[in-house]
Amino acid sequence: MPEYKAPIRDVKFVMQELLDCDSHYQRLGYDDASLDMIDAIVSEAAKFTEQVIAPINQIGDEQGCTWNDGEVTTPDGFKEAYQQFVEGGWPTLAQNTDFGGQGLPHSLNTAITEFFSSANHSFAMYPGLSHGALATIEAHGSQEQQQMFMPNLVEGNWTGTMCLTEPHCGTDLGMLRTKAELNDDGSYSLTGTKIFISAGEHDLSGNIVHIVIARIPGSPEGSKGISLFIVPKYNVTADGEIAERNAVSCGSIEHKMGINANATCVINFDGAKGYLIGEINRGLNCMFTFMNAARLGVATEGVAAAEASFQGALAYAKDRLQMRSLTGVKNPAGPADPIIVHPDVRRMLLTQKSIAEGGRALVAYLSQLVDIGHASDDAEEKAKAESKLALLTPIAKAFLTEAGLECTSHGVQVFGGHGFIKEWGMEQLMRDTKISCLYEGTTGIQALDLLARKILGSKGEILKPFGSEVTKFCLENAEVDAMQEFIQPIMSFGGDWQKMTQNIGAKAMTNPDEIGAASVDYLMYSGYLTLAYFWAKMVKVSLDKLAQGDEDAAFYQAKIQTARFYFQRILPRANGHAACVENGAESMMSLDAEDFSF
Repeated sequence: MPEYKAPIRDVKFVMQELLDCDSHYQRLGYDDASLDMIDAIVSEAAKFTEQVIAPINQIGDEQGCTWNDGEVTTPDGFKEAYQQFVEGGWPTLAQNTDFGGQGLPHSLNTAITEFFSSANHSFAMYPGLSHGALATIEAHGSQEQQQMFMPNLVEGNWTGTMCLTEPHCGTDLGMLRTKAELNDDGSYSLTGTKIFISAGEHDLSGNIVHIVIARIPGSPEGSKGISLFIVPKYNVTADGEIAERNAVSCGSIEHKMGINANATCVINFDGAKGYLIGEINRGLNCMFTFMNAARLGVATEGVAAAEASFQGALAYAKDRLQMRSLTGVKNPAGPADPIIVHPDVRRMLLTQKSIAEGGRALVAYLSQLVDIGHASDDAEEKAKAESKLALLTPIAKAFLTEAGLECTSHGVQVFGGHGFIKEWGMEQLMRDTKISCLYEGTTGIQALDLLARKILGSKGEILKPFGSEVTKFCLENAEVDAMQEFIQPIMSFGGDWQKMTQNIGAKAMTNPDEIGAASVDYLMYSGYLTLAYFWAKMVKVSLDKLAQGDEDAAFYQAKIQTARFYFQRILPRANGHAACVENGAESMMSLDAEDFSF
């Protein structure tokens, strides 16, 4: 099993040198988030991850969760690790101080969440969904609801879930059948079944707070008639104390491809008591608070997977001896050279490294935008941040999880036949990571959200704030000789991005299928270009540090060399996606459904 080490140096580079978190935090009023505090938190999170969470990853996969008469037991060590997680104050880090939180920035919490996910994807999911539940209740819940549920959720004594889909409706939530009937006391009685509920039942916390969508009788059909409810496993008194068991039960848990140590549940509501959040029939609007938080969390999972697979593959590639280098013996004392000397192994390792480090920069940038949304007093600044988040969230979620999955495949491949064997741990990373491409909206759903709803729906207006930022950076560095190999491709691909958008919009006016046919390739193109921008920014920082004679020269040289690999060997993939978009929908849609056969 690979030994995970938190990438502290690179996290500090991204936060402190690339994104200047010190100025960012002080400007937004996060006075406690000093550089010393950040260093201490990151270091402690790394220690906790390496010593407590990582060691139970493999046993969690082997044992999985067990279901017995509605009760779920997590694998050996999970309950104890979660208790240490709570005692260490990790759930409270970025939460509102009014409810027992520490009030630190979201972006700081995101940085350490990557550690947890890299080391143990299944474990990280248990507290991860609580953040979305908290954000939803804080944004849309009444003051009474906040007092009932938030303190225990903040402290981690309780955990949260998101209950959306049902056996028959998948992503089309307008088809849901779960109903909510008004009770005499103003609460609601919910009846129905939800599936694929991550952490829907477990033995880690004293209560589980479900955020549930349902339809109130008489509401409109489809998505316009959906309302949102808080439904706890155990009923809760007005002052937040646990009362009797609610009519909520776990009907079964799924037997899955991966994340075996996280319970994926069928949850039955049999007249369960729930509380309306927000307005009637505005449930999906409220739910987007949860979904957007979850999508950024899943983007982080993609980065985490790339990092974990890179670490495992790198250690193996330096140790495993196979054949001799084509350019001459590199290990004369041994019978063969380590496989890291071979170009194809380098290709896979550098792909992993460039995706992990580029993705880390993108996620950190997005989490700083979340900070601005939470803490800025400048309405214009908040509006720009929200626009950039709206554009980049589906790109980050879909692109980074697809790329992260590719990186886990490379991890298996570097190990050769040993990668296919469970004891090495690389195949578990691949199995665990595939879910990240599926939940919180599949890659196809994210692509439609990006292209149809956001870009074409706004007539391209949503592209302007981020596009202006990229253009400004390119213009500022247009005369820097050492930056030309990075600036020119961004400008070229960026111009093609605009033309591609216009062409899709024009075609869609006569054939709406052109949007769906183009959407995933369009998103992947956008992802490769977006990561190129962040790699160029990292090169600029590295060049400046080298010019200053920084003693960590090897780190900055590696950044530049990895960026060069990304621009020469990864970014050109975008051209293939552009060609697919240009070729349109005809070949995809011309075959009649009846003619598909096997």
